[in-house]
Amino acid sequence: MNEHAAHTYKQQQVNTATPAKMVFMLFEKTLSRLQEAQNAIERNDIQGRCNANCSAQELIAHLSNTLDMEQGGEIAANLERLYTHCMIRLMDVDRKNDPNAAAEVIRLLTPLRDSWAELSEKSESELRQAVLTAQQDRPAQTNQAAEAPAAASDEAEKPAKSGLSISA
Repeated sequence: MNEHAAHTYKQQQVNTATPAKMVFMLFEKTLSRLQEAQNAIERNDIQGRCNANCSAQELIAHLSNTLDMEQGGEIAANLERLYTHCMIRLMDVDRKNDPNAAAEVIRLLTPLRDSWAELSEKSESELRQAVLTAQQDRPAQTNQAAEAPAAASDEAEKPAKSGLSISA
């Protein structure tokens, strides 16, 4: 009964989470899995290490696959490179039974998790204001489509993407 209640509570957290909270939770789960992999290596538990490491790789792949490269620009490109590096290092966890590779990925992802934790605590209005401020601070980009008549393009009427996409 307690396991069922815990599962229901976790499911409720996911279902009601903001996108920033979801990203935070993905990072939190990834770091937890990497620590499990390190602990399994210490215990010489090959299956446990493999399961935890594979789970961490799946979570990082999900984070990478949900990047919006078009709207995210340089930040999304940098995150994609970071995630690729992490995936390569995590191959060493299994190939070489290397806890240092997991430790390196933990060191790389922890500041990101902490940043998402901070963002997830902000209200929707604070986040909207931060996005508007960031957009205003960006240099103006030339957009030929903006010069075309509005009737020529339905794209001008669609809301802009946030630069980050996440799915449960």
